[in-house]
Amino acid sequence: MDIILLQDIEKVGYKHDVVKVKSGYGRNFLIPQGIALIANKANRDKLEGILKEETAKEAARVDDYKAMAEKLSGKTLKIGVKAGTSGKIFGSVTSVQVANALLEQLEMEVPRKKIELPVIKTIGSYQAMINFYEDIKAEVEIELIQE
Repeated sequence: MDIILLQDIEKVGYKHDVVKVKSGYGRNFLIPQGIALIANKANRDKLEGILKEETAKEAARVDDYKAMAEKLSGKTLKIGVKAGTSGKIFGSVTSVQVANALLEQLEMEVPRKKIELPVIKTIGSYQAMINFYEDIKAEVEIELIQE
């Protein structure tokens, strides 16, 4: 069964994605909860209109994104993590932690979906890429500090 997601669902897809799910899951849970719509012709047409509106809104924010990218260039975020004596961290550093650090340290609200992180296993410095818009990107340095 093909459905259109109305919000992000872990391990299924993101908002406005058209995904294939088992019929029972779609009919008995997602659609009654208002989380998804059946991906028929009418709903797909509505989705195209919604995506065009969102693209237009994003395009209108290009100047804001450029300013945010300039503000981030050359900045270093310090994130405290728990680590062993060898420097290997327990768990992982996520885009949510980076988004919270951006908000706390630089007073910038960046959606977590726009943050790309490398694989982080040990204490040290890493480069995170923030994709604001198609060609507007910023690189921010992340320094992991042992708590």
